Amino acid sequence: MNLEEHGAAHLRGGAAPFLSVLERLIAGLPQDRAGLRLRDIPGLADLLSADSLGAAVPGHRPVRAILFDKSAFANWALGWHQDRTIAVRTRAEVSGFGPWSIKAGMAHVEPPFAIIERMRTVRVHLDDVDADNAPLLIAPGSHRLGRIVESEVDAVAANCGAHECLAERGDIWLYATPILHASAAASTPRRRRVLQIDFSAERLPDPLEWLGI
Repeated sequence: MNLEEHGAAHLRGGAAPFLSVLERLIAGLPQDRAGLRLRDIPGLADLLSADSLGAAVPGHRPVRAILFDKSAFANWALGWHQDRTIAVRTRAEVSGFGPWSIKAGMAHVEPPFAIIERMRTVRVHLDDVDADNAPLLIAPGSHRLGRIVESEVDAVAANCGAHECLAERGDIWLYATPILHASAAASTPRRRRVLQIDFSAERLPDPLEWLGI
């Protein structure tokens, strides 16, 4: 897998040196949510810096983190889609930004898609993910197709094909943020924790600011 051509790259063992620290930071967080948006977790910003996990995306900074904790008790499925929203500090009406939403008490907005196209997403695997444990599915090459209208998403995914992002504990998968992706429910449910971090290298137009970590 090649990030430029396929929209994804598998960095085997890339997070292994940081797992013990990461697990200490997230210990005690709720385990019954499909996606827990993380904010103001002591030590997390340092762990995601350029000297640590952020080394996978040089020149970028972390702008949003979500912990996915799938298990036999929280075994969801998600259809094909693109990630199109970003988290910001406060709502401000700026041309090209909208619609707005509130997720976990945080302001989210859909920016001009060019911003999404320049972002990168890192998924840090805290557990093994095999074919039976709901690996992320991606549509290789879909990151180069711009904003895909909802009515065409399934057809585009079928045309691109699906790749299973299998992983071992400590692996990193690096994605172009706009890539089409999906996830089935696990056929043999086991714990599957993934820390997903969005990275960006640019500033937002004033007065908007990234919410950050």
